[in-house]
Amino acid sequence: MGTVLEITLCANDMNQDREVLEVLFTAASRLDAQFTTFSADSPVSRINAHAGRGAEAVPSEVVDILSFSLSYWRLTGGTFDITVGPLMALWRQAAATHTLPSPTAVQQARARVGSEKVRLSTDGTVALTHPGMTLDLGGIGKGYALDRLVGLLRQYGLARALLNFGQSSIQALGTPPDAEGWRLLLQRPNGRAVGVITLHNQALSVSSSLGQIFEVNDQRYGHVIDPRTGQPLQRDLLACVIAPNAAQAEALSKALLILGEHDGIALLQHFSGVEGLLIEADGRQWLTPGWTRAVAFVAG
Repeated sequence: MGTVLEITLCANDMNQDREVLEVLFTAASRLDAQFTTFSADSPVSRINAHAGRGAEAVPSEVVDILSFSLSYWRLTGGTFDITVGPLMALWRQAAATHTLPSPTAVQQARARVGSEKVRLSTDGTVALTHPGMTLDLGGIGKGYALDRLVGLLRQYGLARALLNFGQSSIQALGTPPDAEGWRLLLQRPNGRAVGVITLHNQALSVSSSLGQIFEVNDQRYGHVIDPRTGQPLQRDLLACVIAPNAAQAEALSKALLILGEHDGIALLQHFSGVEGLLIEADGRQWLTPGWTRAVAFVAG
Protein backbone atom coordinates (compact mmCIF):
# COMPACT_ATOMS: atom_id res chain seq x y z
CA MET A 1 0.00 0.00 0.00
CA GLY A 2 3.01 2.21 -0.47
CA THR A 3 3.57 3.13 3.15
CA VAL A 4 4.59 1.84 6.59
CA LEU A 5 2.30 -0.08 8.93
CA GLU A 6 3.05 0.36 12.65
CA ILE A 7 1.25 -1.70 15.30
CA THR A 8 1.34 -1.11 19.05
CA LEU A 9 -0.14 -3.86 21.23
CA CYS A 10 -0.87 -3.88 24.95
CA ALA A 11 -0.90 -7.45 26.28
CA ASN A 12 0.57 -9.57 29.04
CA ASP A 13 1.90 -12.51 27.04
CA MET A 14 4.99 -11.73 24.94
CA ASN A 15 4.73 -14.99 22.99
CA GLN A 16 1.12 -14.25 22.11
CA ASP A 17 2.15 -10.74 21.05
CA ARG A 18 4.66 -12.12 18.57
CA GLU A 19 2.12 -14.61 17.21
CA VAL A 20 -0.55 -11.92 16.81
CA LEU A 21 1.85 -9.49 15.13
CA GLU A 22 2.84 -12.17 12.62
CA VAL A 23 -0.81 -12.85 11.86
CA LEU A 24 -1.56 -9.14 11.44
CA PHE A 25 1.34 -8.35 9.14
CA THR A 26 0.65 -11.47 7.07
CA ALA A 27 -2.97 -10.40 6.67
CA ALA A 28 -1.93 -6.86 5.70
CA SER A 29 0.48 -8.20 3.08
CA ARG A 30 -2.21 -10.47 1.65
CA LEU A 31 -4.66 -7.57 1.34
CA ASP A 32 -1.96 -5.40 -0.23
CA ALA A 33 -1.36 -8.09 -2.85
CA GLN A 34 -5.08 -8.18 -3.65
CA PHE A 35 -5.65 -4.42 -3.88
CA THR A 36 -2.45 -3.21 -5.54
CA THR A 37 -2.27 -1.99 -9.13
CA PHE A 38 1.51 -2.28 -9.22
CA SER A 39 1.32 -6.00 -9.96
CA ALA A 40 -0.29 -7.23 -13.17
CA ASP A 41 -1.35 -10.41 -11.37
CA SER A 42 -3.40 -8.76 -8.63
CA PRO A 43 -7.20 -9.13 -8.72
CA VAL A 44 -7.67 -5.38 -9.14
CA SER A 45 -5.18 -5.28 -12.04
CA ARG A 46 -7.02 -8.15 -13.69
CA ILE A 47 -10.31 -6.27 -13.40
CA ASN A 48 -8.68 -3.22 -14.99
CA ALA A 49 -7.18 -5.31 -17.79
CA HIS A 50 -10.63 -6.71 -18.60
CA ALA A 51 -12.40 -3.33 -18.66
CA GLY A 52 -15.10 -3.40 -21.30
CA ARG A 53 -14.50 -7.11 -21.98
CA GLY A 54 -16.64 -8.86 -19.38
CA ALA A 55 -16.49 -9.89 -15.74
CA GLU A 56 -13.53 -11.16 -13.74
CA ALA A 57 -13.76 -13.54 -10.76
CA VAL A 58 -12.10 -12.04 -7.67
CA PRO A 59 -11.66 -12.90 -3.96
CA SER A 60 -14.49 -12.07 -1.58
CA GLU A 61 -12.50 -9.28 0.11
CA VAL A 62 -12.16 -7.48 -3.23
CA VAL A 63 -15.92 -7.71 -3.79
CA ASP A 64 -16.45 -6.47 -0.22
CA ILE A 65 -14.22 -3.40 -0.54
CA LEU A 66 -15.74 -2.56 -3.91
CA SER A 67 -19.25 -2.85 -2.51
CA PHE A 68 -18.31 -0.55 0.37
CA SER A 69 -16.68 1.92 -2.02
CA LEU A 70 -19.70 2.04 -4.32
CA SER A 71 -22.01 2.71 -1.38
CA TYR A 72 -19.85 5.67 -0.30
CA TRP A 73 -19.72 6.94 -3.85
CA ARG A 74 -23.47 7.29 -3.60
CA LEU A 75 -23.43 8.68 -0.04
CA THR A 76 -20.85 11.35 -0.92
CA GLY A 77 -22.56 12.54 -4.07
CA GLY A 78 -19.87 11.07 -6.30
CA THR A 79 -16.92 12.84 -4.63
CA PHE A 80 -15.38 9.61 -3.37
CA ASP A 81 -14.88 7.52 -6.50
CA ILE A 82 -12.52 4.57 -6.95
CA THR A 83 -12.84 4.81 -10.75
CA VAL A 84 -10.99 8.14 -10.94
CA GLY A 85 -7.89 6.40 -12.35
CA PRO A 86 -8.11 7.77 -15.94
CA LEU A 87 -8.19 11.33 -14.60
CA MET A 88 -5.27 10.62 -12.27
CA ALA A 89 -3.26 9.29 -15.21
CA LEU A 90 -4.10 12.36 -17.27
CA TRP A 91 -2.96 14.76 -14.57
CA ARG A 92 0.18 12.73 -13.80
CA GLN A 93 1.10 13.26 -17.45
CA ALA A 94 0.41 16.97 -17.00
CA ALA A 95 2.76 17.04 -14.02
CA ALA A 96 5.48 15.27 -15.99
CA THR A 97 5.19 17.53 -19.03
CA HIS A 98 4.22 20.75 -17.21
CA THR A 99 1.42 21.13 -19.74
CA LEU A 100 -2.24 21.29 -18.79
CA PRO A 101 -4.53 18.78 -20.52
CA SER A 102 -6.98 20.15 -23.03
CA PRO A 103 -10.69 20.37 -22.16
CA THR A 104 -11.28 17.61 -24.70
CA ALA A 105 -8.74 15.32 -23.02
CA VAL A 106 -10.38 15.95 -19.63
CA GLN A 107 -13.80 15.22 -21.11
CA GLN A 108 -12.57 11.99 -22.67
CA ALA A 109 -11.05 10.85 -19.38
CA ARG A 110 -14.22 11.72 -17.48
CA ALA A 111 -16.19 9.49 -19.87
CA ARG A 112 -14.25 6.55 -18.43
CA VAL A 113 -14.93 7.57 -14.81
CA GLY A 114 -17.99 6.84 -12.71
CA SER A 115 -18.78 4.13 -10.17
CA GLU A 116 -22.16 3.57 -11.83
CA LYS A 117 -20.15 1.79 -14.54
CA VAL A 118 -18.93 -0.91 -12.08
CA ARG A 119 -20.94 -4.14 -11.99
CA LEU A 120 -20.76 -6.40 -8.93
CA SER A 121 -22.42 -9.81 -9.14
CA THR A 122 -23.50 -12.16 -6.40
CA ASP A 123 -21.33 -14.88 -7.93
CA GLY A 124 -18.15 -12.99 -6.94
CA THR A 125 -17.39 -11.40 -10.29
CA VAL A 126 -16.69 -7.77 -11.13
CA ALA A 127 -16.94 -5.96 -14.46
CA LEU A 128 -15.99 -2.50 -15.66
CA THR A 129 -18.45 -1.74 -18.42
CA HIS A 130 -16.35 0.78 -20.40
CA PRO A 131 -12.96 0.16 -22.06
CA GLY A 132 -10.17 2.20 -20.48
CA MET A 133 -11.74 2.26 -17.03
CA THR A 134 -9.52 1.55 -14.04
CA LEU A 135 -10.05 0.96 -10.35
CA ASP A 136 -7.72 2.54 -7.81
CA LEU A 137 -8.16 1.61 -4.13
CA GLY A 138 -5.43 3.94 -2.87
CA GLY A 139 -8.00 6.13 -1.13
CA ILE A 140 -9.69 3.30 0.80
CA GLY A 141 -7.38 0.27 0.93
CA LYS A 142 -5.45 1.22 4.08
CA GLY A 143 -8.64 1.88 6.01
CA TYR A 144 -10.26 -1.36 4.90
CA ALA A 145 -7.14 -3.30 5.88
CA LEU A 146 -7.05 -1.68 9.34
CA ASP A 147 -10.68 -2.68 9.94
CA ARG A 148 -9.81 -6.27 9.04
CA LEU A 149 -6.80 -6.22 11.39
CA VAL A 150 -8.90 -4.89 14.26
CA GLY A 151 -11.30 -7.78 13.68
CA LEU A 152 -8.39 -10.21 14.03
CA LEU A 153 -7.26 -8.52 17.25
CA ARG A 154 -10.71 -8.96 18.73
CA GLN A 155 -10.65 -12.65 17.77
CA TYR A 156 -7.50 -12.97 19.88
CA GLY A 157 -9.17 -11.21 22.78
CA LEU A 158 -6.92 -8.15 22.57
CA ALA A 159 -8.69 -4.90 23.39
CA ARG A 160 -5.84 -2.34 23.47
CA ALA A 161 -3.93 -1.49 20.30
CA LEU A 162 -2.96 1.35 17.99
CA LEU A 163 -2.60 0.63 14.27
CA ASN A 164 -1.02 3.33 12.14
CA PHE A 165 -0.82 3.20 8.34
CA GLY A 166 1.59 5.93 7.25
CA GLN A 167 0.26 8.57 9.68
CA SER A 168 -2.77 9.05 7.43
CA SER A 169 -5.03 6.14 8.43
CA ILE A 170 -5.16 5.13 12.09
CA GLN A 171 -7.26 2.77 14.20
CA ALA A 172 -7.30 3.12 18.00
CA LEU A 173 -8.64 0.06 19.80
CA GLY A 174 -9.50 0.57 23.44
CA THR A 175 -7.11 2.70 25.49
CA PRO A 176 -3.52 2.38 26.72
CA PRO A 177 -3.26 1.01 30.27
CA ASP A 178 -1.98 4.33 31.63
CA ALA A 179 -4.19 6.85 29.82
CA GLU A 180 -7.77 7.64 28.88
CA GLY A 181 -6.97 7.32 25.19
CA TRP A 182 -4.31 7.24 22.49
CA ARG A 183 -2.83 10.75 22.20
CA LEU A 184 -1.79 11.71 18.67
CA LEU A 185 -0.24 14.81 17.14
CA LEU A 186 -1.94 16.02 13.98
CA GLN A 187 0.43 17.65 11.50
CA ARG A 188 0.24 19.32 8.12
CA PRO A 189 2.39 17.83 5.30
CA ASN A 190 5.04 20.49 6.00
CA GLY A 191 5.35 19.28 9.59
CA ARG A 192 3.50 22.19 11.16
CA ALA A 193 1.46 21.07 14.18
CA VAL A 194 -2.33 21.26 14.00
CA GLY A 195 -3.05 20.00 17.48
CA VAL A 196 -3.32 16.95 19.72
CA ILE A 197 -6.25 14.54 19.72
CA THR A 198 -7.11 11.58 21.92
CA LEU A 199 -8.71 8.50 20.37
CA HIS A 200 -10.39 5.44 21.89
CA ASN A 201 -12.27 2.89 19.78
CA GLN A 202 -12.16 5.34 16.89
CA ALA A 203 -10.56 5.55 13.47
CA LEU A 204 -8.86 8.61 12.01
CA SER A 205 -8.13 9.56 8.40
CA VAL A 206 -6.01 12.57 7.47
CA SER A 207 -6.05 13.77 3.85
CA SER A 208 -4.29 16.71 2.24
CA SER A 209 -5.26 18.34 -1.04
CA LEU A 210 -1.71 19.48 -1.82
CA GLY A 211 0.31 16.68 -0.25
CA GLN A 212 1.78 16.16 -3.73
CA ILE A 213 1.82 19.20 -6.01
CA PHE A 214 3.02 20.34 -9.41
CA GLU A 215 3.03 23.76 -11.06
CA VAL A 216 2.05 24.92 -14.54
CA ASN A 217 2.10 28.62 -15.47
CA ASP A 218 2.71 29.54 -11.82
CA GLN A 219 -0.44 27.71 -10.74
CA ARG A 220 -0.29 24.91 -8.16
CA TYR A 221 -2.27 21.71 -8.63
CA GLY A 222 -2.72 18.89 -6.12
CA HIS A 223 -3.04 15.12 -6.43
CA VAL A 224 -6.68 14.98 -5.27
CA ILE A 225 -9.09 15.21 -8.21
CA ASP A 226 -12.77 16.09 -8.14
CA PRO A 227 -14.37 13.29 -10.22
CA ARG A 228 -17.34 15.53 -10.98
CA THR A 229 -15.27 18.14 -12.84
CA GLY A 230 -12.10 16.23 -13.72
CA GLN A 231 -10.00 19.00 -12.15
CA PRO A 232 -7.42 18.66 -9.34
CA LEU A 233 -7.87 20.68 -6.16
CA GLN A 234 -5.91 23.91 -5.89
CA ARG A 235 -6.88 25.04 -2.38
CA ASP A 236 -4.39 24.04 0.30
CA LEU A 237 -6.63 22.07 2.67
CA LEU A 238 -6.16 19.41 5.34
CA ALA A 239 -9.12 17.17 6.23
CA CYS A 240 -9.26 15.12 9.43
CA VAL A 241 -12.17 12.74 9.97
CA ILE A 242 -12.88 10.32 12.83
CA ALA A 243 -15.37 7.50 12.39
CA PRO A 244 -16.30 4.15 13.94
CA ASN A 245 -14.26 2.35 11.25
CA ALA A 246 -11.21 3.27 9.20
CA ALA A 247 -12.66 2.65 5.74
CA GLN A 248 -15.50 5.05 6.47
CA ALA A 249 -13.06 7.66 7.81
CA GLU A 250 -10.94 7.40 4.63
CA ALA A 251 -13.87 7.77 2.25
CA LEU A 252 -15.31 10.73 4.14
CA SER A 253 -12.00 12.56 4.50
CA LYS A 254 -11.64 12.59 0.70
CA ALA A 255 -15.22 13.83 0.35
CA LEU A 256 -14.59 16.57 2.93
CA LEU A 257 -11.58 17.83 0.96
CA ILE A 258 -13.55 18.02 -2.29
CA LEU A 259 -16.84 19.33 -0.93
CA GLY A 260 -15.20 21.95 1.30
CA GLU A 261 -16.22 23.76 4.43
CA HIS A 262 -19.94 24.06 3.81
CA ASP A 263 -21.16 20.94 2.01
CA GLY A 264 -18.37 18.76 3.43
CA ILE A 265 -18.99 19.60 7.07
CA ALA A 266 -22.74 19.24 6.49
CA LEU A 267 -22.23 15.80 4.94
CA LEU A 268 -20.32 14.47 7.95
CA GLN A 269 -23.18 15.35 10.28
CA HIS A 270 -25.38 12.75 8.55
CA PHE A 271 -23.24 9.89 9.94
CA SER A 272 -23.35 8.57 13.50
CA GLY A 273 -20.03 8.70 15.33
CA VAL A 274 -18.39 10.80 12.60
CA GLU A 275 -16.72 14.15 13.25
CA GLY A 276 -14.36 16.23 11.16
CA LEU A 277 -12.00 19.18 10.95
CA LEU A 278 -11.03 21.09 7.79
CA ILE A 279 -8.07 23.48 7.85
CA GLU A 280 -6.90 26.00 5.24
CA ALA A 281 -3.26 26.99 4.83
CA ASP A 282 -4.01 30.47 6.19
CA GLY A 283 -5.17 28.97 9.49
CA ARG A 284 -8.93 29.12 8.99
CA GLN A 285 -10.71 26.09 10.43
CA TRP A 286 -14.14 24.54 10.08
CA LEU A 287 -15.28 21.68 12.29
CA THR A 288 -18.34 19.63 13.06
CA PRO A 289 -20.11 20.54 16.32
CA GLY A 290 -18.88 17.42 18.12
CA TRP A 291 -15.25 17.35 16.94
CA THR A 292 -13.59 19.01 19.95
CA ARG A 293 -15.46 16.90 22.49
CA ALA A 294 -15.11 13.62 20.56
CA VAL A 295 -11.31 13.77 20.36
CA ALA A 296 -10.46 16.11 23.29
CA PHE A 297 -8.89 18.38 20.67
CA VAL A 298 -6.16 20.78 21.81
CA ALA A 299 -5.07 23.15 19.05
CA GLY A 300 -1.31 23.37 18.38
